[in-house]
Amino acid sequence: METVTIKNEFIKLGQALKLAGLVSNGVDAKFVIQDGKVLLNGEVETRRGKKVYSGDVIEFNGSQVKIVNE
Repeated sequence: METVTIKNEFIKLGQALKLAGLVSNGVDAKFVIQDGKVLLNGEVETRRGKKVYSGDVIEFNGSQVKIVNE
């Protein structure tokens, strides 16, 4: 499992996918999230603006990324 370090209290799900390198841009993030292909803490999440906090785990396309604070 990879980690993504954030500086703030939270990051939006679409931004986290881009930061983790799981998608190449915001448009891709929007569509994979809308299509129900992204899991947040084991559950399908369809809101691209969903706030993701330290300790949360994002799953997409066979990859897992854990969000951590600096």
